Amino acid sequence: MKNRSMLGALVGDIIGSVYEFRNTKRTDFDLFTPWSTFTDDSVMTLAVAKWLVEDENHTEQHLIKCMQELGQLYPNAGYGGRFYWWLVQEDPRPYNSWGNGAGMRVSPVGLYAKTLDEALLLAGVTASVSHNHPEGIKGAQAIAACVFLCKEGRSKQEIKEFVESRFGYDLHRTIDEIRPGYSFDVSCQGSVPEAIIAFLEGNSFEEVVRLAVSIGGDSDTIGCMAGAIASCMYPIPEEIVGKCNAILPNDLREIKDNFLAFLA
Repeated sequence: MKNRSMLGALVGDIIGSVYEFRNTKRTDFDLFTPWSTFTDDSVMTLAVAKWLVEDENHTEQHLIKCMQELGQLYPNAGYGGRFYWWLVQEDPRPYNSWGNGAGMRVSPVGLYAKTLDEALLLAGVTASVSHNHPEGIKGAQAIAACVFLCKEGRSKQEIKEFVESRFGYDLHRTIDEIRPGYSFDVSCQGSVPEAIIAFLEGNSFEEVVRLAVSIGGDSDTIGCMAGAIASCMYPIPEEIVGKCNAILPNDLREIKDNFLAFLA
């Protein structure tokens, strides 16, 4: 049975949101605080989901429309400066970014795709409209591939071997080895492998997210990417689901629900 939960990306984002600029290097942190919120990671993930539902041709033009419309509805969600400028342009152009914004928004592609090749192709589209640097595209494709392979029931070892051979990421490190020297890094090459390692090492959804956030750095985005993969293998505890759904505004929750109904 394929697991097609998209909530994992949103949960990872919300849990990591508090720790993005107040990093923790522990795994026993509070999952939710009064300041827990969704960020640009959730908004753009949902924009990609909306695109997949609305545009059967998967055009760049409609993707840009979805990203700009939803991004402008939530202008204070925490976008980087260059991406915020992209969101408000009449004719936005890619700007050769290798940032992890490409990896954090791509998970709906892995859930939607019928084949690995389709996942890689669509991931490239979602990245290239803004993050068209080779590392940006690679980061998006790596996360989409992990989500797709996990959804299809592949083992962690199979996923690890594919990512290492296809993308060249070093996945032989452990979270305990990464954590002490890890600092804020918004690049795909400096955060996508770490998110994948958290997934490979964790034995439950909650443990994966705790490991991802505990390395510090760009905690909401690393949590988002790791959570997206983990939710294809592990159930999300109902208490966590309820708290995250309560944090999401009605319109964002509706996009999530429409996407899951679309996949059914």
